[in-house]
Amino acid sequence: MKHIVDFIIPHPWHRAICIDDRPIGEISVTPTGGPYRNKAEIGYVLGSKYWGKGIATRAVKKVAAEIFVEWPHLVRLEGFVDVDNIASQKVLEKAGFQKKEGVLRKFYIQKGRVRDVVVFSVLSPGFFEEARYNEGMSEKKNEMYLW
Repeated sequence: MKHIVDFIIPHPWHRAICIDDRPIGEISVTPTGGPYRNKAEIGYVLGSKYWGKGIATRAVKKVAAEIFVEWPHLVRLEGFVDVDNIASQKVLEKAGFQKKEGVLRKFYIQKGRVRDVVVFSVLSPGFFEEARYNEGMSEKKNEMYLW
């Protein structure tokens, strides 16, 4: 409950990824301030039972389409992925993010180890003109939605 009160409620853009009215993950967009307020960072996590089913890719596509409308000042959405997390890199690639803009060395600490990250991004102008916004979404059982 402390995580919800301290992080989720005050967060400017945070959603649950749900299937059949059950949360199975979360996705958020965190704005960057100051002179970098034209960009934001996307982050997501999905229960391991749901990995490899295209759910994270669909959620990232949906959020990227929505956030550029909700935040018209935004021109760049970034994703930072651990160099060893190939599956998450594929999520961003399949969602249309620019493939591996670069590697930021010694970018963060995870479980006491300093880690490198791969940088991905997508820019707002025309990004979703060709994409099908509701690709893979339906009224059928197992519909993925954000709440």
